[in-house]
Amino acid sequence: MPIRAPLDAKTARWLPWVVAIAFFMQSLDGTILNTALPAMAQDLAENPLRMQGVVIAYMLTVALLIPASGWIADRFGTKIFFGAIMLFSIGSLLCALSSSLSMLVGARVVQGLGGALMLPVGRLVVLRAYPRSELVRIMGFITIPGLLGPLLGPTMGGWMVQYVTWHWIFLINLPVGIIGCFAVWKFIPDLRGSERTRFDGMGFVLFGAAMVLITIAMEGLGELHLPHLRVMLLLFGGLACLAAYWLRAGHIENPLFSPVLFKTRTFAVGILGNLFSRLGSGALPFLVPLLLQVALGYSPSQAGMSMLPLAAAAMFAKSIARPLIERLGYRVVLTGNTLALGLMLASMGLVSEQTPYPLLLAMLAVLGAINSFQFTAMNTVTLIDLDDAQASSGNSLLSVVAQLSLSLGVACAGALLGGFTADAGNDGVNTVLGAFQLTFLTVGIMAMLAAAIFLQLSPSDGKRAINREHDLEH
Repeated sequence: MPIRAPLDAKTARWLPWVVAIAFFMQSLDGTILNTALPAMAQDLAENPLRMQGVVIAYMLTVALLIPASGWIADRFGTKIFFGAIMLFSIGSLLCALSSSLSMLVGARVVQGLGGALMLPVGRLVVLRAYPRSELVRIMGFITIPGLLGPLLGPTMGGWMVQYVTWHWIFLINLPVGIIGCFAVWKFIPDLRGSERTRFDGMGFVLFGAAMVLITIAMEGLGELHLPHLRVMLLLFGGLACLAAYWLRAGHIENPLFSPVLFKTRTFAVGILGNLFSRLGSGALPFLVPLLLQVALGYSPSQAGMSMLPLAAAAMFAKSIARPLIERLGYRVVLTGNTLALGLMLASMGLVSEQTPYPLLLAMLAVLGAINSFQFTAMNTVTLIDLDDAQASSGNSLLSVVAQLSLSLGVACAGALLGGFTADAGNDGVNTVLGAFQLTFLTVGIMAMLAAAIFLQLSPSDGKRAINREHDLEH
């Protein structure tokens, strides 16, 4: 079966919407749960501090299975996307029906099985179905829901807990999942790899163990509050497994992720740039709602409404991404945008109770546009120069890095916020606000450092693939 079959007009029009539905389901679920954990703990007669297992079960399942997603899509075709949405929906139903913590954790594992495949296989569908000249436009469109989920999630979670019950946090996925399954069955073509390859089982074990250990270590710094010695042991074990994987991958025929991928400069720069620049952007959905509610005293509904300019600007930025990238090139766009992202994050450290509300909304809107543009440009430059044979492996590795860096960003932000709060005196709100200001300043500086990675692109990187596709089309 050919890797890229020509799409009819109807399929080409609806396919991005189908993938966007899955992206929204996953990103919303990742954040809507957090605000509901205390209410869930009370209903299940559990200690709220034990409820982190509900979050960790999903996170670890996703981290473990994403590395296999490329091979699964190659072997069983992109119709596996149907199974991913169905598993996620079934897991959501089981979560809503759970009457104990252990049942809820088990249901979250089922959800994670679907979630691990939804995002990477969805992106792979787009990568295989559309020419590279369309990649910026399509990727920009399908990632909008992924940006909206973390922004709307906390507000929706708080509203549902307050006015209905926590069960609706999971039940809301069911109608969306039914629509998604129907749309996949009707509109997603069955695109498979050009040849069957043997699954790298040992590589999967080593790489999966590395991802799980590193993810737990990162969460241990943040939400789990593990002792530093335990965090260091987990991190060391994860890095050792990762080193063993790469040493092995260099001399076997079909590794899970081939080191050859990094010979493509745009891929190497894109992967490393994703890892480090997401330290700042990944902390955004975590820090901003906390700043508004904890430090500035906004109600949950006020904080949620204040995030709307950020979401609206993010959607607008997608519409200008393609022409701007084609005009200026990835090197200029990503270097400049990464510096702008860091500056805007640092500028949030200037926000105080005296900041005019319209100015705060304007700052959030600019931050949303820059952050949205960053995701589109980074993800596209990472994949644009890969040939079809490398697409599934490279796409899966991008998904792994995105998952890991998001956890790292939130963990770093949580650790910084906790550290600055502990160091400050006990003089009320100003102490808390000061901790937030220092955290935003530090995160902004960390994000700016990633600009040095994108400077390693050449002015022509990424343009060759677009020009080649334009030549083929004409």
